[in-house]
Amino acid sequence: MDRLRVVVASPLSETNCAVIETMEPRVDLVRDQSLYPPMRHPADFSGDPNFRRTLKEQDVFEAMLDSAEALYGIPDVDPNVLARTVGSNRALKWVHTMAAGGGAQVKAAGLSRADLDRVVFTTSAGVHGGPLAEFAVFGVLAGAKDLGRLLTQQRDKVWPGRWEMRQLSEMTVLVAGLGGIGSQVARLLSALGAVVVGSSLHPHPVEYVDRVIRVDEIVAVVPEVDAIVLTLPGTASTDGLIGVDVLGACRPGTILVNVGRGTVVDELALLDALDDGRIGFAALDVFAEEPLASTSRLWSHPNVLVSPHTAALNAAEDRLIAELFADNASRLLDGRPLRNVVNTVDFY
Repeated sequence: MDRLRVVVASPLSETNCAVIETMEPRVDLVRDQSLYPPMRHPADFSGDPNFRRTLKEQDVFEAMLDSAEALYGIPDVDPNVLARTVGSNRALKWVHTMAAGGGAQVKAAGLSRADLDRVVFTTSAGVHGGPLAEFAVFGVLAGAKDLGRLLTQQRDKVWPGRWEMRQLSEMTVLVAGLGGIGSQVARLLSALGAVVVGSSLHPHPVEYVDRVIRVDEIVAVVPEVDAIVLTLPGTASTDGLIGVDVLGACRPGTILVNVGRGTVVDELALLDALDDGRIGFAALDVFAEEPLASTSRLWSHPNVLVSPHTAALNAAEDRLIAELFADNASRLLDGRPLRNVVNTVDFY
């Protein structure tokens, strides 16, 4: 290929458009800023929910999408719009999703096997690794240092007797998922002196991980660990993975941190484990249903920290995704393998 016609399908500032055009001059980056919802904060790819296109503007937007060889983002972050575009545009070769877990959006589009084979889908995996790894370490430390107890005592103005707090350098932490996020979590935990056990579908030595196990060994290993960090994608094989069996095998006071996908955890089983003390503290950035229902007991449980799926957000995210996209555009133009290609069987 000599050139690549890319249509911007998600909000992208002109500054970051220039990043792509500078890094890969062979990209013809097509956009119309009037057709995107205003961003309310960095990485706000859905944009202002009150934004509406006129019928004429919608026609222009769809015509632009249908002229693309590649899409920067899923249009309107809507799997139904993605399905319409893939079905209408037979020249489409590649779609890049903004999310690290963009495979779930591709799955939701319900595309045919022929379309899944025709179009390459990639994700922004790795861009969010640094912020999520820091949140994961924060969650483990919050559990080790009894954050819930401290906040309750401060609120009630209680000055109790002193008690021992756990030391991360004396803990063993299971990192479930050793992809871009999990490997960074392992690096930070190792630097703080923790023993790191990691799980992987295909076990092989990983830097900063003292021991690598298979996913089906998690139940056998959790009695040995002080904390569990989940960085797993949401797939059929991970749905409810951390359920009654795993939580029931945990030693009392185990810390649980989830920065992967909420569907990995059986939330009812988690509440039971929190109530009986097997899970001493849970720091959760993701939930099975989002927003988290106001009726969920997770909101009010004294040993739960609720983060509204915001731990990955940072000011550099938009630029980093643009840089990743530009690198993949170069790879496509040069006939080299793309990074972060979605597995369209398991959709991760």
